[in-house]
Amino acid sequence: MDRMLLMRSFVTVAQLGSFSGAARALSSSGSLVSRHVAELERQVGVRLVNRTARSVSLTEPGLRYAEFAARILKEIEAEDASIADLHDRAEGSLNIISPKWIGSLDLGDAIAAFSTTYPKIAVRFELGGMSDRTYDFLDSGFDIALHTRDLRDSSVHLKKIASLPFVLCASPEYLDRHGTPLHPNDLNDHDCLVHVNEPVWRLGHGSTSTLHKIRNVAYSSNSYIALQKAAVHGRGLALLPQRSVYDDLRSGTLQVLLHDTPVPERPLYAIYGPGRPAPRKVTVFLEFLSEWFKDNPIPGFASTSAAR
Repeated sequence: MDRMLLMRSFVTVAQLGSFSGAARALSSSGSLVSRHVAELERQVGVRLVNRTARSVSLTEPGLRYAEFAARILKEIEAEDASIADLHDRAEGSLNIISPKWIGSLDLGDAIAAFSTTYPKIAVRFELGGMSDRTYDFLDSGFDIALHTRDLRDSSVHLKKIASLPFVLCASPEYLDRHGTPLHPNDLNDHDCLVHVNEPVWRLGHGSTSTLHKIRNVAYSSNSYIALQKAAVHGRGLALLPQRSVYDDLRSGTLQVLLHDTPVPERPLYAIYGPGRPAPRKVTVFLEFLSEWFKDNPIPGFASTSAAR
């Protein structure tokens, strides 16, 4: 039988001096409270109360144990209240993990702004090391993981934060040497710079979108930044995050290709642990992140990055 339940019954009997009074205080029955005390005595190994037809009194071990049990129960109640209060306050540590590429761009700026706005939350933000198993971030001590792929896992909660625009682009030097692709099928005739996790490119929106397996991989990397540098140096066509290449597009160092065949946006999802409600520090972070992406579209471009 649960020791805490037994201790609570015993302490109430000690405070009120009767099983019937304790039963009323605990919304229980006198016989059940009596059984609780008897079981506690069995577990402790000594008699704690003197029972007579008219009264209940504590033995010497009972007096000592009643003080101990009352103190323990009070400390537990205080700690429960403290933890519940912390759950409801935007304070404490918040551990976040994300892919390297987005953490180095939009997300890094957003989380830095969040940390400034909520100084009582100690942020730990790690980039990379993402597991293919959605829930592994919990086992690694993280509160929130951010992904840019569609997720379906009922063991965690998921919130869409934003939609991230991508562009197909190349340098003018490359286009001067190899010509400008006019149709998605022209990709087969060009050198392509490919992220190792994306050997297939999707172009177009909705039912008109098409998948293109890249056959002529001239350069590959697990870093969009590395692919961007290769594109700037004229190595080939690259499918890159729009915010990453914004300055290059503005300056003309890179040019957007296939204007009539838009590149689908990528979702940015935040996933966090099960249980309701989520801690306040988690909910304020998710709210802040969603608003940050709405308020910070890529300058000079249509606001396509706000969450829908």
